[in-house]
Formats: sequence, structure tokens, C-alpha cells
Amino acid sequence: MEIALLGNPNTGKTSMFNNLTGSYDYVGNWSGVTVEKKVGVFKSNESKLIDLPGIYSLSPLSEDEGVVTKFLLHDPFDRILNIVDASQLERNLQLTIQLLEFGKPIVIGLNMMDVAKNRGILVNVEKLGEMLGVPVTPVVARSGKGCRELEEQVTTHFDGSFSSNLVDYGKEIDEAILALEALLQNHSAHSTRWLTIQLLEGNEYVKDYLTTFIAESNLDSLIQQTTEKALANSNAKTIAQFIYKQRQAAIAAILKESTKRDENKGIPLTEKIDAIVTNRWLGIPIFLLLMYFMFMLTFDWLGTPLSDALDGLITGPVTDGLTNLLNAAGASEFIHSLVIDGIVAGVGGVLVFVPQIFILFLFISILEDSGYMARVAFVMDRLMEKVGLNGKAFIPMIIGFGCNVPGVMAARTIETPRERLLTILLTPLMSCSARLPVYALFVGAFFTINKAFIVLSLYVLGIVVALILASVFSKTILKGETSMFVIELPPYRVPQVKALWRSTWDKSKGFVRKAGTIIFAGSVMIWILSYAGPNGMNVAMDDSFLAMIGGIFAPLLAPIGFGNWQAGAALLTGFLAKEAIISTMNIIYFAPTEAGLQELLSQYFTPLAAYSFMVFILLYIPCLATVATIYKETRSKKWTAISIVYALALAYVLSLIIYQGGKLLGLM
Repeated sequence: MEIALLGNPNTGKTSMFNNLTGSYDYVGNWSGVTVEKKVGVFKSNESKLIDLPGIYSLSPLSEDEGVVTKFLLHDPFDRILNIVDASQLERNLQLTIQLLEFGKPIVIGLNMMDVAKNRGILVNVEKLGEMLGVPVTPVVARSGKGCRELEEQVTTHFDGSFSSNLVDYGKEIDEAILALEALLQNHSAHSTRWLTIQLLEGNEYVKDYLTTFIAESNLDSLIQQTTEKALANSNAKTIAQFIYKQRQAAIAAILKESTKRDENKGIPLTEKIDAIVTNRWLGIPIFLLLMYFMFMLTFDWLGTPLSDALDGLITGPVTDGLTNLLNAAGASEFIHSLVIDGIVAGVGGVLVFVPQIFILFLFISILEDSGYMARVAFVMDRLMEKVGLNGKAFIPMIIGFGCNVPGVMAARTIETPRERLLTILLTPLMSCSARLPVYALFVGAFFTINKAFIVLSLYVLGIVVALILASVFSKTILKGETSMFVIELPPYRVPQVKALWRSTWDKSKGFVRKAGTIIFAGSVMIWILSYAGPNGMNVAMDDSFLAMIGGIFAPLLAPIGFGNWQAGAALLTGFLAKEAIISTMNIIYFAPTEAGLQELLSQYFTPLAAYSFMVFILLYIPCLATVATIYKETRSKKWTAISIVYALALAYVLSLIIYQGGKLLGLM
């Protein structure tokens, strides 16, 4: 049996998927978490659960919403599990009614009953189920309460018969349903009522589907005639608005019978907090203070001591143990150098930053799960609108702080193609976790007193540059109107320890996995290039192939402060993965220990050049995985090439301004 999991954004749908299947998918207390369908298997039986993107309506505006309509039209499944937010029933039931009209057996999981109660909303579950004509089970998706009962309800046999005619749309639409049924001549197994209403609402996917059976001119004629008749005696301006109002009237009648409001409830705590954190003057400063606190944790209070301890383990017992093992095995000088100077120096040099990465992801997970990140998007909307975007575009950018790849993919949630493309182009400017080891290395070497402030300045710089470019692109190569931004602000929640651990580990293990694959392979390749040269093997580093390759770029990098072949070689490997810059430097400078490398860096960089280098790392070409994702999402070689070229040019120009301007001001 295959069951489709559907619901509005931020109703706890993905949490429910995790509870029912025992798997783990990314969960955030904000909309846009699921951008494509995921499939899991129920823990107690072999039934499959298909998690689809959260949507407000089946009439798609964004690309991820189109995934749902295409699934309903073309993919086989048996039942629907609709997750509904008990505190937002009026809005949620808009989608529920459309799903009922689709005609498949449906079970409703009524989530967030606790939130509804805190808001003074009392839901009579039995009455709601009676009014809708389908089973309704109260659940708490975050804790798993009621999930077993819901699983039994949706996977076992139940009477799937129900009325899909909860809404009286009027005789004009009833006539249109009969007319479409005659035109279809039984060519489609889908509910004619659902197809007709979706067609009239402007669902392009449904229209494309119907044109395989019916001439488009006939469909257009049906839409026009029905619209004229339905709007003749209505104050609605469009047929979609007319249908929406009819649904709202039916929903109001259902809620009148099944819900009550406790008038004694005061202002919810969520609204009191929002009065401060979403304030037009305080919102952005509060966000920056939280970011600064995060970097203090990462680089000063917790992260650096833990990284130093791990570094001591790798450079001490691990390196000594491997050395003894290689000596006992009679390994050649080549193998010994490859393992110790190549693999341990390269991979180990990256792994020492795992504690700092873990702390960063833990803090971000807390902000997401608490519901604060949705407020950040809301606060940024005022600023984003001025540069040709809206607050929804800031959500992929925030995701990009973890990794640019899912950030670029999250742009699917944006409605208009222009804003979606603009977001894809700008998201790689966000400072991802892969850049963090580079920052940690350089701030530890040159900015020991102001580590958190320096790193915060880089994150803010990425955001500011993205906003400026959004304004420039919106007025030049990507002109168009800005869409309206509508976001639901979820209630604040205390993050659950288990959910935080799974979320943090899921993000962090990608960093560790990359160290064991891409960084491992890259370290071997870099070491071989540093070990060999035109004159043979085991040559001096300055006479190696790596020095020759890095030397090509050195003259170009001199004006921005780091005109040496070592920097050129490190930047080149950074295209594969930004963490590879650290492994390359460890191999080049023969310094497996972080402290040793930081001491050596002062011979090649000044503090001003170090900051210029970090800015260049922040902005220059996205990593290979991000470039591949940009191409996948845009389906355009032109825009993929533009994303590479403009980022490289931007990084060079900004680093040039910082370095040369700093020299003029007497900074070094």
C-alpha cells in the first residue's frame, strides 16, 4: 500500500514522516523544508509513506508545489494522510477540501492540539470528523503521541466512502463538471469534479493533462463560459476567487459546529516575543547579536578548546601510532610520506575543525527548531523587497549557511521564475560550513582577540553583497516585479534534545563524510603533485608540479595580497571543496598540526592579506557540488557559467579594494 502524506507548510508533516517510518529527514520549524517527495516504509508494516512538499493549495505557484499536482495526476497511490494544524484550521481546511474532492480515501492527523489550546481554540475531534466525513486522529508529531493510532488508522482497512461534495459551488460549476465529463468520455480515472475545479482555478498542470484528451480551445471555451455565468451574480473578480469564497463559507460552517474559542485566554507568549524580535528597528540587530553569540561559542568559548584537544589526539597518538605501524610493516619512504605528510596532514587538518562545525550546526538547529528562523525571513522581507526579492528568498540563503547545495535546491519554494533564478545565483555567496575551517585557521593566526567579530563580518559581508547584487540584477539582466511575501510565523517551541541531536549529526556527518572521500582523494592528489616534479620524485616543494601550477596564478593574486604559489594552489583545490584549502595548506607547509600551520602562515600573509584571502574564499567560485546543483536547478549552461564568472570577478574586485585600500590607510 502506498500512502501520500500531504499538508500545509509547517504543520509537522516531516516530523510525522520521521515518527511513522523511523527514518530521519531534515526538520525545521518553518516552511519550505521538503522541496521534493521522499519515500519511507512504515515501522510496523510494508506500506510506503510518500512525503510531499508542504502546500497551501493544489493550484501551484512555485516549483515545489507543482511536484504535488504532478504526483496526484500521474503517480499511483492508495490513500492520503493529511496533516492538519489544529491551531490554523480555517486555512488548513482549504487544502483538505481539495484533497477530499480528489476522491481518494483520506485520513486526517490533527496536529498541534496543544498549540490550539494555548491559543484558546477548543476542537471537538469527533464532530470535526463527522462534518468532514473522514477519520480524524489527534496527534503530537514532535513527541510521537497518537502516531501509533494514526498509523493503524491509515494502514488498516477502513470505510473509504465519503462525500466529496462538501462545498456547494453553484449550478454554473455543476454544469461545467457535467460538460467536462462529456468531453472526457471516460478517458481519465480522476474525479471529474476535482479536475473541473482545478481547471477553473487556473491549475496549469491539470490543464496540460486534460489537453491530452480534449482540444485546448474546448477547454478555454468551457472556462470562459463558466466564468461569465458564475461571476454574473457574484462580487468576486475572478473564478478562482469565487471558488475560494465558496470554500470559505463551507469551512466557516464546519468550524462553527466543531470548534469553540476560550475568550478568557490572554495574548499568547509567541505574540509577546514577536513584538520584540520582529520589530522593524530591533529585528536585524537581534539577529546579528545571535550570530555573534554563535561565533563566540564556535571560536572562543567551546569550539577552539575542543578542536585543540582533537588536534592533539591526531598529531600525537594517531600520528605516532601510524608511524610505528608503518615502521613495523617496513613501509618505504614513499608510502610513509604519503600516509603521514599526505593523508594524515590533509584529512587530519580538516577533521580537527569538526567540533567547531558541530557547534555551529547545533546552534543553527536550535534557531530553526525554535521557530526563530521564520522570523528572520519576515524581518528581512522589508529589506529584500527593496532589492527586487522578498523574505522567502532569504530562507534558501539561511540554509546556505550550512551548505550551499541544499540552499540552492530550496529556491524551488519561490513562486516566480525570475526570483527563483536570482536566489539561485546569490545563495552561493552565503558563507557555508565548508569555509569555516579556513576562517578558523586564519582568525586563530591573525585575529586572536576578535575571532567572533571577524567571522561575523564575513557572514554579514556575504549577505550585504548578495543584497546589492540582487538590486543590480533586478534592474538589469533580471528585470521584473517582486512577488508578494506571505509567511506563517509558527509558534515558538522548546527544541527537543533528540531532534536537535539528529539534525546536528545529520548536517555534521556530511562534513565528516566529505573528509573521508573528497578530501582524502584530494589530499593524495595534492601530495603526489607536491612530491613529484619535472626532475623526478621527492623533489623540493618549490620545484614540484604543484608549485608550477600554483605559480601560474601567483602574479594575478599579488595585487590582492597573497601572490605566492602556495595560495594559488590552495585556491585551485578549493573548487573541489572549500575544506580542501586547509588540507592543501597542511601538505604544502609540512605542518600537520594546526598551531604549526598558523605560525607558518605569518611568513606568507599579513593580517590585512589574511582578511583579503578570507573575503576571496567567501566570494570566489562555488564548489563543484554547488555548480552541479545550479546547473541541475536552472537547466542552463549560460546561467551556470554566469554564476562562476561573476563570483570570481566579484571576489577579485572586492579583495583588491580591501587590500589596496587597507594599505593606503596604513593597515598591514
